[in-house]
Amino acid sequence: MHQIPLLLLLLLVTAAAPAEEEFLLPDQAFRISGQAAGADAVVVSWDITDGYYMYRSKFRFRSDTVGIELGTPRTPPGETRTDEFFGEVEIYRDRVDIQVPIKRQTGSGDILTLEATSQGCADAGLCYPPHKQTILLELPAMAAPAPATTAGAQAQPALGALTALNRSLGLGEEDDILDPEEAFQLSSELTGPNEVRLVWDIAPGTYLYQEKIALRLEDGTQIALGEYVLPEAVIKPDSVRPDGTVGDTAVYNNRIDLRVPLLRPSPEATTATLVVDFQGCAEIGICYPPMTQRIALALPATTEVSALPVVSAPTQAPADQPISEQDQIAATLAGGNLWAVVALFFGFGLLLAFTPCVFPMIPILSGIIAGQGPSITTRKAFTLSLVYVLAMAATYTVAGVLAGIFGANLQAAFQNIWILFTFALVFVALAMSMFGFYELQLPSSLQSKLAEISNRQQGGTLIGVAIMGLLSALIVGPCVAPPLAGALIFIGQTGDAVLGGLALFALSLGMGAPLIAIGTSAGKLLPRAGAWMDAVKAVFGVLMLAVAIWLIERVIPAAVAMALWALLLICSAVYMGALQQVPAGASGWSKLWKGLGLVLLAYGVLMLVGAAAGGKDTLQPLRGLAVGGGAAQAHAEFRRIKTVEDLDREVAAAAAAGQPVLLDFYADWCVACKELERYTFSDPTVIKEMGRFVLLQADVTANDEADKALLQGRFGLPGPPAIMIYDRTGQELRGYRLVGFKPAAEFAEHLRRAVP
Repeated sequence: MHQIPLLLLLLLVTAAAPAEEEFLLPDQAFRISGQAAGADAVVVSWDITDGYYMYRSKFRFRSDTVGIELGTPRTPPGETRTDEFFGEVEIYRDRVDIQVPIKRQTGSGDILTLEATSQGCADAGLCYPPHKQTILLELPAMAAPAPATTAGAQAQPALGALTALNRSLGLGEEDDILDPEEAFQLSSELTGPNEVRLVWDIAPGTYLYQEKIALRLEDGTQIALGEYVLPEAVIKPDSVRPDGTVGDTAVYNNRIDLRVPLLRPSPEATTATLVVDFQGCAEIGICYPPMTQRIALALPATTEVSALPVVSAPTQAPADQPISEQDQIAATLAGGNLWAVVALFFGFGLLLAFTPCVFPMIPILSGIIAGQGPSITTRKAFTLSLVYVLAMAATYTVAGVLAGIFGANLQAAFQNIWILFTFALVFVALAMSMFGFYELQLPSSLQSKLAEISNRQQGGTLIGVAIMGLLSALIVGPCVAPPLAGALIFIGQTGDAVLGGLALFALSLGMGAPLIAIGTSAGKLLPRAGAWMDAVKAVFGVLMLAVAIWLIERVIPAAVAMALWALLLICSAVYMGALQQVPAGASGWSKLWKGLGLVLLAYGVLMLVGAAAGGKDTLQPLRGLAVGGGAAQAHAEFRRIKTVEDLDREVAAAAAAGQPVLLDFYADWCVACKELERYTFSDPTVIKEMGRFVLLQADVTANDEADKALLQGRFGLPGPPAIMIYDRTGQELRGYRLVGFKPAAEFAEHLRRAVP
């Protein structure tokens, strides 16, 4: 009757194993059989699948047949192994035969129902819980009993029969291993619109760790957990702690009754999901894997409202931990003066203006200005630049406020491969028009239509420029930096969209200020009509093509991206006259132009060679040839995870082994993620430091529900890149969170400080 609960427990434990392994069920891994070995013994055998083993000390046998008792099993010597769970142990591989003596009473019958309990593991890292198997063994017929001559001889069969009856009724037996849901029964009750009651009924012979009980909310951005206090725990001396060490441990027995207040700033009815994490053990020495239960809360309307707590980073981090930059910024928002906050975030924007996520907007805006031709005035150039930046800033602000309130990252949603390719084609069309190809190659009717569309997109009207600014904000620059993350954390936890939105708008204006200066200067410095203007437009055409390649290289293979860059450089070099002879008496400008063309030609050829050799770095195209003909670049290797459950499982496993954990959030469309991969994670010093950690990577490219639950639900972050660090006990070091790009030297030092 315990086979179904045991199977549930097995499935839970199997879920804790790496997703790429497929493990057999216990009955498949350890196949049981048996036969009689005379009238007074049976032999029970297990055929053990290759890659699995069984513990010698974990065999137990019980007779379920009245009148048949079992003696002490005779287990053969096994192979000695140092086990991570039980230390120095003996194990069996391939096959084991165990002889079990039996004592039969008169009238017991010739069929023995034998229950065998065993425990084994897989070499790949999964250890099964104790497993019970029942077999029926046919025994030889009993000889006729000798007549009893003494009272003692008559009493002995009666005692044996009573003992057998007690065993058949389960009296005096070793405790059964309950499945986790039976051992720790969690129930919940809404005791009011602002309070939920949690009750654990803990089975006899089991206990829960106090330190492994944790609560958090998912899907409820308009409520927060109030302060709750766990009841006083019992100190269990010399027991195994969750981190695998031995010592005094705070545990709960029998029952936990916990009331959790809920903070609600709005009186309307709402819903949320309460996530409860906990872990416990059985007294016989078996520890269950960490458990997570999700409780749907349907909260009715309330008259008692309260402000959500403001995350104050200085009070959250221990004294010996630093405060992460985004938490410092969130705390500054919470307690700062309005104008001081606006000025601070404008300064942050200026610092972000020339990052890889903003830099591509320079050729976009400059191309818009250049597309107006030589007749453009400085005033018009300023107006177009201002409209472009204001549209970009408004888009950043709206997208950021929505991400903070609802967890909906619009910029991530726009990183779809089809959207990126479509927008890249727009830039290709703009480039072709600047090269003058439309007038040369297209029919007049189609040429007029394309020219009309092209002019409108290039900013022939202010609406067109605003549309380009909006699209640039959503598609070109979806990077997450500490100021942006800090503002979104503040919005998400306080609901103050006004102050958070002003901060984001100031940040965007700071990012756009250099764009306004560059766009206005482009209008002032553009040459008047003539051959110079054609050359300038051609330069901006090349820059437009560069932006198109930059957009799609995040979602195409690295070799293809390098080939496209090589094609762009080589074709540009040809147009610059790199393959033409400089005529006699040519000007210095002509010679300089050809020299630059030769440089581009040489670099383009190197990129082609690098792409053919398996290179992935456009700045160092021959890096793939550095070690013997195309060896791959050294890189820290990550284990991929997808869900919150995956993360909890891996962190628990690392904590059991006493290892720290580094979690990296990555997406194909994240430019700063690619920078981390290329320049930081490939650095030898960083690789050495990261070798001390269990390396996990969550690929949130799809931005689906599982990605949002992990990135936004668990950590409250808007998007990648982000790095979380857990210590050797499985606790996150919040003060050591990193958001955005970090150079190799700083990153290595950061890891040394986090986990010495």
